Amino acid sequence: MSVFNSSSLYPHFLLTGFSGFENRYGLISLPIFLIYATSVAGNFTILFIIKTEPSLHQPMYYFLSMLALTDLGLSTTTFPTMFSVFWFHAREISFNACLVQMYFIHVFSIIESAVLLAMALDRFVAIREPLRYAAILTNGVIVGLGLAIAGRALTLVFPASFLLKRLQYRPINILSYPFCLHQDLIKTTVSSRRVSSIYGLIVVIFSMGLDSVLLLLSYILILVTVLSIASKTERVKALNTCISHICAVLTFYTPMIGLSMIRRYGQNASPMVHVLMANVYLLVPPLMNPIVYSVKTKQIRDRILKKFKQHKL
Repeated sequence: MSVFNSSSLYPHFLLTGFSGFENRYGLISLPIFLIYATSVAGNFTILFIIKTEPSLHQPMYYFLSMLALTDLGLSTTTFPTMFSVFWFHAREISFNACLVQMYFIHVFSIIESAVLLAMALDRFVAIREPLRYAAILTNGVIVGLGLAIAGRALTLVFPASFLLKRLQYRPINILSYPFCLHQDLIKTTVSSRRVSSIYGLIVVIFSMGLDSVLLLLSYILILVTVLSIASKTERVKALNTCISHICAVLTFYTPMIGLSMIRRYGQNASPMVHVLMANVYLLVPPLMNPIVYSVKTKQIRDRILKKFKQHKL
């Protein structure tokens, strides 16, 4: 039996942290742990506040709950292997474990993109049809949107794992990051990657690509609606309701675009730059979203301060 036939059944992968800084992993892991702890605490706080405050049982905050749950899922999926690399210098991961992590990282990323789009729809309806807002975005509609968002992500990413399973690999394969991504796994194969690459591109086009176009269209419609409002004060008030969402969109898409540009045009860039951008792409949105919404959304901020004062007393 050839080495490729035998090893392709049970290949192993080596995760990569910041090469050349292995003796400083203990120090590097400290901010990573703080980011993880802050992300989890922040998103759980958002969920707790929304659940315990009946006045926040509205479409906007239901979508915010979806975003918080997605960020928790993304953090929980990403951090275990990061900690194993930076705390224990344990780089090896089995093929099946790598596929599972890859699957959920991409599923949660696609879900986050779709939730941001749903939140843009929420803002458009709230500004365009304020009197019919609750009648249009009923609980049933929101549940349906949530199921559709999750179903699309689960369905789109599922075939990618089977396509990767069919490929052949070396006995030991070195990955570029401390976690498993589809575009990184596919680079390690020794067989034809054409079908997997094309399918990966299709997934990106029909998820983040489509969502970004619809997000842009949503904000064009929001801007047109806002400009049609006669009162300047009301125009400013309407736009202010979108600031937190715009920040969340920029926090999600900017690192993703940066990572894509680095992979495509940064062949001569240091490997550390690639690892850093990949970490920013997966770590920053779960960290920043609860901070942005806690600071910029008065209803959330007031409820958090109220809970804090009650606990202090």
